[in-house]
Amino acid sequence: MSGTYLPPEPRLEFAFEVKLQFHRDPSIENIPIGGSRGWVCLEGGTIEGPGIKGKAVPFSGGDYAHFRTDGVVSFEARYFLETDDGARILLNNHGYSWFRDQEAAQRWADIKAGKIDEKAVSPEGYYFRTFPTFEAPAGKYEWLNKTVIIGTGARSLDGNLIRYYKVM
Repeated sequence: MSGTYLPPEPRLEFAFEVKLQFHRDPSIENIPIGGSRGWVCLEGGTIEGPGIKGKAVPFSGGDYAHFRTDGVVSFEARYFLETDDGARILLNNHGYSWFRDQEAAQRWADIKAGKIDEKAVSPEGYYFRTFPTFEAPAGKYEWLNKTVIIGTGARSLDGNLIRYYKVM
């Protein structure tokens, strides 16, 4: 035995999904670091997974996005989740989103401009990944405070669906 071990290969285990609805607010155009800054206010949503169920607390936060000049949206979101058994959890979410093809980019530009025809954009046309951290109370949900979690997102016409996975 050489005394050296290889780290284990990571595997993912589904943790929960969050469905969110937002109210869009105006953005700040032409910021000095390039691009623009946008903000959306959380109107509500749900959280559901093995051992956790509840809601996203309305108006407890929002999503701050930097629309970079290279086409990448870098975002930071903060808001409260409240479980059905009364626990409050602060979700701090960071991530990136960008379009894989021009058709998806044009579809989202149309939706942003108010041309909604009830057809969402397929997640195959864009990259939407998150890396959250949490502040949960001791007890049943404290695993959130010490587990690496990643998320994959999909945009809907009225918000986001993010599925979160524990990195095991």
